[in-house]
Amino acid sequence: MTTLTIAMNGITGRMGFRQHLTRSILPIRDAGGVELADGSKIQVEPILVGRNAEKLAEIAKANNIERWTTDQDAIIADRAVDIYFDAQVTSRRYAALTAAMRAGKAIYTEKPTAETLGQAIELARLQAKMGVSAGVVHDKLYLPGLRKLRRLVDEGFFGRILSLRGEFGYWVFEGDVQPGQRPSWNYRSEDGGGITTDMFCHWSYVLEGIIGHIDAVTAKTVTHIPTRYDEHGRPYKATADDAAYGIFELTTPGGDPVIGVINSSWTTRVHRDELVEFHVDGTEGSAVAGLFGCIAQAKSGTPMPIWNPDMPEQEAFREQWWDVPDREVFENGFKVQWEEFLRDVAAGREHRYGLLSAARGVALAEAGLRSSDEGRRIELEQITV
Repeated sequence: MTTLTIAMNGITGRMGFRQHLTRSILPIRDAGGVELADGSKIQVEPILVGRNAEKLAEIAKANNIERWTTDQDAIIADRAVDIYFDAQVTSRRYAALTAAMRAGKAIYTEKPTAETLGQAIELARLQAKMGVSAGVVHDKLYLPGLRKLRRLVDEGFFGRILSLRGEFGYWVFEGDVQPGQRPSWNYRSEDGGGITTDMFCHWSYVLEGIIGHIDAVTAKTVTHIPTRYDEHGRPYKATADDAAYGIFELTTPGGDPVIGVINSSWTTRVHRDELVEFHVDGTEGSAVAGLFGCIAQAKSGTPMPIWNPDMPEQEAFREQWWDVPDREVFENGFKVQWEEFLRDVAAGREHRYGLLSAARGVALAEAGLRSSDEGRRIELEQITV
C-alpha cells in the first residue's frame, strides 16, 4: 500500500478543521485509505501545520496524529511530504503555494488561491512549469443539491435555460453582545476579507459547472455594518464589504445566453430552506437547489397564476413542485473531492478543478469589485498560462 504524507496548513481554522481534517482526511485514514481502480489503496498520513502550537498539539493528540509543526518552511522542504494543503488566511496562501510547488510538492488548496489575479495566474504558470499535481477546492459542486441540479441540466430537463437566481447568506453577529460566527479578518480588506473576494470565487465555479462560461458581471458591493468587534471584544472599522449584489451574463456550451443574479450577504436573515439556494428557469421546466435538496417543476405541471390584488392567493405554489430523487448515496462533498484528488495524484494526472479555474474565480471577484467601484458592466477576458 502506498502512503501519501499530507502537510495540512491552517488546520486550526473552522473550515480546515471541520471539513478537511475531521470530515475528510481522518475518515479516509480510518477507513484504510482510498481505493484505486485496480483494487489497490492509497493511505494518507496527515501532518498538522499552523501558528498556534497549543492548538496543534491538542488536535493531534485528540485525533491520533503523530506529527505537527509550526515551521511552515521546514515542512515544505521536507522530502517525506508528498502533498501540501493550504487552508490559511488568503493573505498567506500565495507565498506558501509558491514555495510548495518549487519544492516539487503536489498542492491542494482552498480558494481564493491569491489576493490578486496576477498572483493567481503566476501560480498556474508555476504549476505548469514544475509539472506538479494541483487541485483547488470546489466543494459546492460535490454537494447533493447541486449534483442533482447538474443532473437535470445534463438530461435536458430545462430545455433552453433562461436564467438563474441565487440567494446566499445569513446574519453574522457584530460581536458586541453576541460573538460573531466568522473571524474578524473577514471584514478587513487589508487582511484579504470581504464577501466578494470570498464568495465570487465560489460563484465562478458553480456557474461554470452548471450553466456555462461567464462573459460579464455587473455588481454592487456594500459594507452595511461599518463597525464590528473582534475576538477579544474590541471594536474595529469594517473595511471590507459584507454584501454583494451581482448580475452575471453567461453563455451555455450550446451558445445560449443566460442571465444569472446572485445576492451574497452576511447581513440578511434567512427565510428559505437552506443558507444558499439556486433557482434555474428554462423553457421546459424550473428547479430550485440548495446544498442538499433539489425540487423541480416541469412545464406540463406549471400552474397558470392570475394576478388579483383583491383576494388572498388561492394557489399552493410550493406544493406543486416535486423532489428530485437522490438515486445514489451522497457522502461529504469535501471528502469526495479529496478522494478524487488523491487518485489523480497517484495516477499522475491533472485534477479537473485546478489553478486556472481558481484564477477565473479571482478574476470574477476583481471584476465584481471593479464594477462596483466604477458603476459599470465589466467584461471578463479569457485567462491562459
